[in-house]
Amino acid sequence: MRLPYVLAATLLAAGCAAARPDLGPEISVPAEARTIQQAVDAAGEGATIVVAPGVYEETVHVKTRGLTIRGARRGSVIIDGETERANGIVVAAPEVSVQNLTVRNHTSNGVLISAQRDFRVSYVTASNNALFGIHAFDAQRGVIEQSYTSGSATAGIYVGHCRPCDVVVRGNVAERNAVGYEGANASGGMFVLGNRFSGNRVGLLSRAERQDQVTIAGNLVSDNDEALSPARADGAFGVGMSITSSPKNVVFRNLVVGNPRGDVVVGASSKKSRAPRGIPFTQVAAPPVQPEMPAGPLPGSEPDAEAYALPDEDLFDDRAAVRS
Repeated sequence: MRLPYVLAATLLAAGCAAARPDLGPEISVPAEARTIQQAVDAAGEGATIVVAPGVYEETVHVKTRGLTIRGARRGSVIIDGETERANGIVVAAPEVSVQNLTVRNHTSNGVLISAQRDFRVSYVTASNNALFGIHAFDAQRGVIEQSYTSGSATAGIYVGHCRPCDVVVRGNVAERNAVGYEGANASGGMFVLGNRFSGNRVGLLSRAERQDQVTIAGNLVSDNDEALSPARADGAFGVGMSITSSPKNVVFRNLVVGNPRGDVVVGASSKKSRAPRGIPFTQVAAPPVQPEMPAGPLPGSEPDAEAYALPDEDLFDDRAAVRS
């Protein structure tokens, strides 16, 4: 596996132009490439990059189709922005999958998918990212699943500016964010299923002048009046779900409780009430331990909304605290 590196080094020493090394279908970091970015740059289409436990102080830009970046352990493979770098992982190629790792302490996004298709974010912990934990912008045909977000001052999970979206957001947990999940100008095949949006300032926003063909089912949206969380500029607070009124939107089997300024708000509201001041994104403490990605293939991307039952209420026995 190391022969291509030796060959490249020999050619460079001889003053010849060398192609980037081909490390094969699976590349280990740091065993075969010192950084995640070096592995990404060396990878061919469809390669898998397996990252060993460690703290990686870098921004990873993915420009190769079909890459998978997979952490060996979710909680101990950490891409750390040190509150200096804007983004953790930037996906700028189609068919990219990010799995089983943590992105933290970025001044904008933990994971950003921009104008790409067929993306997947699975079992990712995105904590203390100033604006968004997981951000899909103008992205289509994707899945965000079994991930955790906290400490973001715009939204923990955001899907926006896609029509049709064909995006499934399922099985995620968002807490101590300004908004747990936000869909903005996200229409057509948009599914928000079986998530827990609890203990944010607002649980779920799905609003725009023209936002339809959105299905919201099987979610727990509770106790979204958490003052000790980052705040967004509009000051929204204490609301469970705020959604656009459209006959083409479908909302069913959600448990929406304990949101003092409205469990479900439909349409625009002219009410402007005072909200408590938020806290810096860095003040939210490390998240609780999250499940590892299981071995074997991940489930398909089909939404299967009818399979989601009314959820049980989770009393937050284990959740992120706040640093003093």
